[in-house]
Amino acid sequence: MAQDNSFDIVSKVDIQEVRNAIDQALKEVKQRFDLKDSKSEIELLQGDKEIQLASAAEYKLDAVKEILGQKLVKRGVSLKNLEYGKLEQAAGQSVRQKITLQQGIPGEKAKEIVRLVKDSKKKVQASIQGDTVRISGKDRDELQAIMALLRGKDLGVDLQFTNYRTN
Repeated sequence: MAQDNSFDIVSKVDIQEVRNAIDQALKEVKQRFDLKDSKSEIELLQGDKEIQLASAAEYKLDAVKEILGQKLVKRGVSLKNLEYGKLEQAAGQSVRQKITLQQGIPGEKAKEIVRLVKDSKKKVQASIQGDTVRISGKDRDELQAIMALLRGKDLGVDLQFTNYRTN
């Protein structure tokens, strides 16, 4: 009965919101005068794990990327969960770029979170469980303090706090 309270730290991307943002971005790309004949495309690939951008030239691809970023932010999808691949040359002058959607907390980030929790000297335990980190302890205030600590740190991934359980 010592460990009554706990919560999980996760990093998830809502795929439906990503789809909606892609649809909105494509609509805007087709309407914009400077991008009308650029043959720009945005597609969701590999079981919703990657977004592929394609356009006639690099500067047009940058414009498409910016539009997509704005639409994602409006829909509540953090840009921290996007990992941009390198620019690839396609047929002719066209270019494309893949963006990987990061689901879950990577191993090294999870270890960094556990280290931050231990360094905080709070009476809580942190354990890595796959791509989530579970924080547990007796005192709810300690758990709230850990949440505040992690919100204040920029770890390079968007963190959500779920499964908050109190007994």
